[in-house]
Amino acid sequence: MGTKTISLKQEAYDRLKAAKRYPAESFSEIVLRASWPEDTITARALLESWRTGRRCFSGDDLDRVEALKRRELPPEDKWAGR
Repeated sequence: MGTKTISLKQEAYDRLKAAKRYPAESFSEIVLRASWPEDTITARALLESWRTGRRCFSGDDLDRVEALKRRELPPEDKWAGR
């Protein structure tokens, strides 16, 4: 199995380290159990939807954003519970 060396900001390193389920778990194992949703939107697509008046987000999506803003919590942690 090949390896790659990467650079991380301190905050990213700290999050990876905190995400360990057990002391010997490698960062590779942590990254492999993370997931990123495929239903994302690019900045270009968001701008185009704004220009044309198309809706990108449902009312439920916007309500969720507003609720998070009111609670002042960070976005959902993609590393949690994986």
